[in-house]
Formats: sequence, C-alpha cells, structure tokens
Amino acid sequence: MAEAIRRQAGELEDAVLGALWAAGRPLTEPEVRGALPGDPARTTVATILARLHDKGTVRRTRQGRAFAYRPAVEDRAALSARRMHSELDRGDDRSGTLARFVSRLSPDDERLVRALLESSREERDRS
Repeated sequence: MAEAIRRQAGELEDAVLGALWAAGRPLTEPEVRGALPGDPARTTVATILARLHDKGTVRRTRQGRAFAYRPAVEDRAALSARRMHSELDRGDDRSGTLARFVSRLSPDDERLVRALLESSREERDRS
C-alpha cells in the first residue's frame, strides 16, 4: 500500500510540475490546483508544493498572503539530470553507481552518451 501511495504522490508531483511549466509564470496554490486533472484536495496540493519546495524543485515568492510557485528547472530533462546528480552525490560508491548505470545502456544510448561526452570535452577545450 505504501508503494501505491508513493507512486501517486510522485505522479501528482509530476502533474504539479507540468502545470507550472505549462503556465510559464508563477502560480499560487489555488491556480495550480485548478490546472490539475480531477479535484485534488487543497491540502494535498499544498503539501506537494511544500515538498517540492523543500527538495529545491520549485521556488516560491510571496504574493500577498500566499506564495506563488515556479519550477526551479526549465524542463523535465533538466529535472531528471538534477535527480541523477542528487543520487550520485548521495551514494558512497559513485564509480559503482555509474558502472551499473552504463552497463544497462542500450547500444543507441551508449552511442549518444559517447557523442555527448565528446561534445562536452570539445566545448571545455574551447573555453
């Protein structure tokens, strides 16, 4: 049961971020709630926004007596990259984690990673 609740919370976090990205401007909790499918409880949306803020995934600024929220990253790719870096930084075996990740890449993804690494290296060399 805890896994199902966790998955739903993750899905709601994704929906909240999607609403914030789609809006292109900071939204208050009621505005976020109105942009979500279904009819999530006000307290649920407020809790998700607070958790996302605590994680550094959204930023908030005072707007009257409430907060307006905006994503801390520009898109899902940036969010995924941030999460991957967080996992690497949290672990005590960075090399092992990277080795296991790389060993499970498809041939196409492996080629893409190699090309991205080469491009990154060339960019650093030009700087």
